[in-house]
Amino acid sequence: MAAIDFLALLRSELDAYARLLAGLAAADLGRQVPSCAPWTVYELTDHLGNGNLWVTTAVRERHGRNDQERTAPHDPASLHTWFESTVEEIVAALDVHPDTEAWTFTSQQPRTVGFWQRRRAQETRMHRWDAQSALGDPEPFAPEPAADAVDEVFELFAPRMVRRGVAAEPSVALALRATDVGRTWVYGPGEPVAELCGTASDLALRLWHRLGADAAGLEWSGDREAGERIVAASLVP
Repeated sequence: MAAIDFLALLRSELDAYARLLAGLAAADLGRQVPSCAPWTVYELTDHLGNGNLWVTTAVRERHGRNDQERTAPHDPASLHTWFESTVEEIVAALDVHPDTEAWTFTSQQPRTVGFWQRRRAQETRMHRWDAQSALGDPEPFAPEPAADAVDEVFELFAPRMVRRGVAAEPSVALALRATDVGRTWVYGPGEPVAELCGTASDLALRLWHRLGADAAGLEWSGDREAGERIVAASLVP
């Protein structure tokens, strides 16, 4: 798989989210976001914008406190302006060499800006999908970044959730096969007892519980019940 320019991807996704906000009415901001229930579009935007500020602090001051957290304005035009200001801050903070030291929430070493370039690109991409799903038809993810989102689940989040006691180690293995990028992931011990197939985008969205078990485009083979138990577990926050 070709290397992904995560900073460029982040910029693109932040700009897409800002465009989504442009012209929204107060009623739109009050819409529920089913994939992030019980949040509204306003609350999702507040979360994403303050996340931008939090990561800016993590990089510049090398700690994880929310010293810069601000209450997002409720007026639609002011909210758009506020969000764009957080975009400017995080992009400026992350526009350095990926190996630059930074605070991160993981114990994995080294702790670098590259972690945040990837994490915030994927975070923003997922929440862009959330907002689009609340306001209309969400766009699928591009194949290669979507495959990286699946990588991130198994490299970072699933082990972290197990360490924190939120999820248990699977007793059997599940295979996930991305039909558009020719990649397969195996999670759990031994030979897979089930396989879930779909585009990398649909697999990523399923792992993050944005798509249901019977979503069109997802196909199961083998012991589906055992496989669904693994997917339904708390593999992500």
